[in-house]
This record gives sequence, C-alpha cells and structure tokens, in this order.
Amino acid sequence: MQTLRASWFGFEKHWTWYRRNWRATVVSSFLTPVLFLLALGLGFGSQVQSTALIGGVPYLEYLAPALVVVTALQGATFESTYAIMSAFLWQKSYVGMVATPITPAQVLYGQMLWIGSQMFVRSAVFVGIAVVLGAAAGPGILVSIPVATLAALAFSAPLVAYSATLDKPDGFTTIFRFVMMPMTLFTGAFFPVSQLPDWLLPLVWLTPAWHGIELARGTAFGTMDLLPALGHLAYLTALTAAGIALGVKFFHRRLAV
Repeated sequence: MQTLRASWFGFEKHWTWYRRNWRATVVSSFLTPVLFLLALGLGFGSQVQSTALIGGVPYLEYLAPALVVVTALQGATFESTYAIMSAFLWQKSYVGMVATPITPAQVLYGQMLWIGSQMFVRSAVFVGIAVVLGAAAGPGILVSIPVATLAALAFSAPLVAYSATLDKPDGFTTIFRFVMMPMTLFTGAFFPVSQLPDWLLPLVWLTPAWHGIELARGTAFGTMDLLPALGHLAYLTALTAAGIALGVKFFHRRLAV
C-alpha cells in the first residue's frame, strides 16, 4: 500500500505539469494520429481494393485498430526517451523526488503509471474519432484501447530502463530511426506480414507492435482465437515485467544515495 501511494505521488507530479501544459502536446498526441488515419485510411485507402488478403473489409476498417496500437507505441517512445533523460539530467526532477521518502523504484512505478495512462487516454480518443469516421468494424475495436496500452508499455518499459543508463541523447536517434520506424512500417499495420520475406518474419514476431496489432485487429473483427490471444498477452506482459525489473535496477543504481 505504501508503494502504491508513493507511486501515485509520482503520477500526480506528472499530471500537475500536464494539466498546465497540455496545449504543447495536443498536436502530437491527438491531431497527428487522426490526420494519419484520414490520409492513409480515407485517402490512400480509397485506392485499395477490399480483398481476402485484408479480410474482405474496407481498408479504413483494416487500418484503424492497427493505427491505435502504432500511435500508442510512437507516443510511448518519446515519453520513454527524452522525457526520462530530462528528468535525470536537465530538470533533475527524479533527484528531487528521491530526496523525499520516495524510493527510486517508486519513482519508476509512478513514471510507468503516467506513461500507461497517457497511452490509454490517447488510444481512447483515437478510437472515438475512428468510430465517428466510420472506421470501426464493430464494438470489438474498443478492446484495442487496453491492447494498445499494454503494447506501448511492453516497448516503453525496456526503453525507460535503457534511457536510465544514458548520459547523452545520441542513442535515441538510433532508436527512432532503426527500431521505431521499421516497427511502424513492417509489423502488419499497413499490409499483412505474409507479404514480407520469410527471413524477416522472426524479427517481426519479436516486436510488441506485431503482437498488439494482431490482438487489436483480431478482436475488432472477431477473428481472434483464445490460445493465440493468450500467447500475445503473455508475451506483452512478460516484456513489460522484464523492462520494469531492469528499470528498478538502473533507477536504483542512478538515484540511490
């Protein structure tokens, strides 16, 4: 109970800042994903025929649940890189927090709670707009909200742990260019992964994006079987837990006095 209360204080710190500065992030958090859906779903999608390859549904409906996952992962990537380094080195807010009875582990828990809640709200807003635009195949698209949140945390937790080991932001460029961008483009969001070369598929299966997209799209269309769903959930949960365990270790190494 004490850990939960202390972690909530960390979450409250982030919420206090965001409540006063939300306008600075509204475009990247909400407007950009919607424009993405309009451009690719309605624009480019108008030129894509509905075939068995995409489940026989309009491309807009095929794209929407996957974009919920992809945009959550993109948002979590920034929150898990520069924002973490800033709290360690530039703003030093983590240093101030551990000067109180809050422990380094509780600082991390509060940070992950904040990232998860942000991705949940962003995903919910995105799904609401997708429904208005006619991109929802059915009520199953609502499941993509918690799925996208879990997928985002599965990528965010190890990335937060990695960010806690850095003193310079140089490595973030590599993350965005060689991890985030390929994971966005080649994990099934825009076309089935069956169209990729066979040698690339094992790399795709390792990504949280692919597991999240498979879950979100399968539940949106009602085609997801129980055992595959449990496998996807188990993998994403394991990644999240492993990342948090590493994060506790690195936060303690960096902040414990």
